[in-house]
Amino acid sequence: MEGIKDITSKLELAQICWVVKDIHAATDFFSKSLGIPAFPAPELVRAQDLGMTYQGEIVAAEWLTTQAYNGVTFVELVQPLSGQSMFHDYLDRYPGGGAQHFAYRLSVSDFEEVVEKLRTEGYSIISEVDHPIARMVFFDTYETIGAVTEIMGITPEGWNAVEQMKKGNG
Repeated sequence: MEGIKDITSKLELAQICWVVKDIHAATDFFSKSLGIPAFPAPELVRAQDLGMTYQGEIVAAEWLTTQAYNGVTFVELVQPLSGQSMFHDYLDRYPGGGAQHFAYRLSVSDFEEVVEKLRTEGYSIISEVDHPIARMVFFDTYETIGAVTEIMGITPEGWNAVEQMKKGNG
């Protein structure tokens, strides 16, 4: 079995997520001012529909989200609407919004080893999602780097979805 350094060397920065108070103003800024390709219309997401946990429990929380691919990484925007989640917490802490998490991806086959390594190093889990295209764990790394760290284990179906999203078809 590969050592943890061999596995973590496969981690790829996949996404930067901004939590914002106005998703439409944010998409305009990123598209018009920074030239990031057009964002799809924001979608309503419910934590309970994803089975997304927050502090170990599935809670009723809603937000709008959209993301675009800039040729290097995905830029995700999240506007919290109701309930409680790590996104709501972030906007409570930083009312102006900001870069809330950075997502790193690798094959789902190496996911557990990386997650266990971060747990062993003392980083607590804020949220988890087990989706058909990816398993995702969000670690509280605020004290260390000022943001949340997401580890995404991409399934074989997920790699196909990533390619479709890069083309703007996902």
